[in-house]
Amino acid sequence: MNLYEFIKSNDFRGFSLKLIRRFTKQLLSSLVLLKSHRVIHCDLKPENVLLAHPVHSEIKVIDFGSSCFENEKVYTYIQSRFYRSPEVILGMAYGLPIDMWSLGCILAELYTGYPIFPGENEQEQLACIMEVFGPPEKHLIEKSTRKKLFFDSLGKPRLTVSSKGRRRRPSSKSLQQALKCDDEAFLDFISRCLRWDPDRRMKPDEATQHEFVTGIKRARTRLHRNNTDSPVRRFHNTQTPSGSRPLPEPPVTSFKNGQAVRSRDNVSSSSPVKSMPAKRHSIISSTPLSVSTKRTSAGAPVVSNLPRVTIRSASGKAESALMSMTTGAVSFFR
Repeated sequence: MNLYEFIKSNDFRGFSLKLIRRFTKQLLSSLVLLKSHRVIHCDLKPENVLLAHPVHSEIKVIDFGSSCFENEKVYTYIQSRFYRSPEVILGMAYGLPIDMWSLGCILAELYTGYPIFPGENEQEQLACIMEVFGPPEKHLIEKSTRKKLFFDSLGKPRLTVSSKGRRRRPSSKSLQQALKCDDEAFLDFISRCLRWDPDRRMKPDEATQHEFVTGIKRARTRLHRNNTDSPVRRFHNTQTPSGSRPLPEPPVTSFKNGQAVRSRDNVSSSSPVKSMPAKRHSIISSTPLSVSTKRTSAGAPVVSNLPRVTIRSASGKAESALMSMTTGAVSFFR
């Protein structure tokens, strides 16, 4: 299965940083290899990353149908919308850094279970980005060939309203709030992947030495205080929002006061429980597999070939719970 199906099989609850780190190392190995050959993938997304084995965490990057050499770019309309870099949206020159942007979006989605920038169209897509990072710098806007679609004559973002009437205000949330995460190393890694300026974006070989990947703590500049370009500049001064990400919860072992009592040391330590999955507002076809999975405007797909069982809470209300794929899956999630 691909990573989108994997996220779906976990009920869009996201995974542990330990498992995400394993995926990150392998994705970076792919990007380092591509960089050495000056190749841009141009369509990195969860659907294009496959699990090589049902119960192990080896992955493969696939679908090079849109890829090109850095000096022989063919297309201007590339990348799936949720993972599309700002320079592509704005009609700027692009290169290898667009894949690092997509990587940051993928890792954020693996953590939360949902796309970090779920724009219904390109206008809202850019508004989603500005909601967390604020507007891009003027010199980037000036390089844009499509700036009139997104900014007025003064360079201010145009107001966009979603189909549900939602208006996204620039700089209205921090990266910590967007991800509901307090892990400083992970937030710093994501922030360096998701910089507006592609020249300042982290490179694959640099990323392999980052604290989040190596697990080795290093003295870092406190970017959130000293560097206005950093998307995590506010998270130390921001209180953890209500409804923040709960602790990981493994399978039910008993019930108490109508609530499932779980132990952190069991199989699902990589699957923090969230509320019901949000709808994915994009029409993107998955890589053809034995089980078809498409993201539609109606929300997450419901087709699944995974066995399901029913357990009952103390209140007697039936709830649907996903079974592990195999007994060996225990080692996977750990």
